[in-house]
Amino acid sequence: MVATRRGASLGAKSSDMTPSTSPAPPSSSSSPPRNSPFLPTPTERLVLAALPLILLFGTVFSAISPQTRGAAYDAVSQSHSQDPGAAPSYFARKSNIFNVVFVKRGWGWTTFAFYFFLLTHPSFGGGGGGLDVTPRRLRAVLRWVAVTGWWFFVTQWCFGAPLIDRGFRWTGGKCDVVQQEVDMGDADIGHVFTAVACKAAGGRWSGGHDISGHVFLLVLSTTFLLQELGWSVGRWSSRSNEERCVVMPDGALKSASVETDSDLAGSGRRSEGQYALGIGGKTTLGVVGLNLWMLLMTAIYFHTWFEKLTGLLTALAGIYGVYNLPRFLPIARSVLGLPGV
Repeated sequence: MVATRRGASLGAKSSDMTPSTSPAPPSSSSSPPRNSPFLPTPTERLVLAALPLILLFGTVFSAISPQTRGAAYDAVSQSHSQDPGAAPSYFARKSNIFNVVFVKRGWGWTTFAFYFFLLTHPSFGGGGGGLDVTPRRLRAVLRWVAVTGWWFFVTQWCFGAPLIDRGFRWTGGKCDVVQQEVDMGDADIGHVFTAVACKAAGGRWSGGHDISGHVFLLVLSTTFLLQELGWSVGRWSSRSNEERCVVMPDGALKSASVETDSDLAGSGRRSEGQYALGIGGKTTLGVVGLNLWMLLMTAIYFHTWFEKLTGLLTALAGIYGVYNLPRFLPIARSVLGLPGV
């Protein structure tokens, strides 16, 4: 009896010392929350924030600089005096070499930089560059087509006048043709629908709201090139851990890496060259650098603050449609894809 009671007592003590098998509370060090597919990622937001800051700095500098504030300003051409002797800076002249050779042909330089990077960087597949046709290259070309289409509709032609000129007329703008030509019947103000046609008719495009075409072009080019370069190179870098999230056809929210092409998924495809800039990436960064410099010059010497703001927003609207909308619209992503995936 004593032994039995002692055994029972020891059994009770040993059971009290047995660790609990109840589930442990969830760890506070769980995986970080995923980025919203509807919004730019934190890094994208940081890059995008630099653009309005450049415009703001340029606008403030223009207001406080004695040389710029004291220079004559033409409200029609939205620029400071074009008299070389009166212009506050070389970059205030529309004839400056950077404006004539680079900005006026801006989309050509953008296209050159994009295709040079596309055809030389190994992150697009095809065994280290070359002209091999890969799914990633095809989708990148389609993104270029989409962004180029936005540039074309806004600045060149949109089933008639481009959107910039349509907006100018919708807000009360018109072509002030030389009065003598109107009186002689050689020109008809009502038939001049574009800035180019107005200039050809000997008139001046005035009144209304003029969206800054320079700001639109420079912002569109910069964000387009950085999207293609940043995600294509950074995707393979161990220093880049930020991930985009996408909405799957079944509504699930997943990392964009689940759609990585099989031609880049195998072992051995990931090499130092895939996250090195290479000659194509360096050329692209050179174009981006010139874009940002000319954006600052535009902010200081050309257009009103509201015209610069609408130019910025018009460019970002196109970029959002090409690079953000596919993240939550699977049918768009099946066509355009995502850079770096």
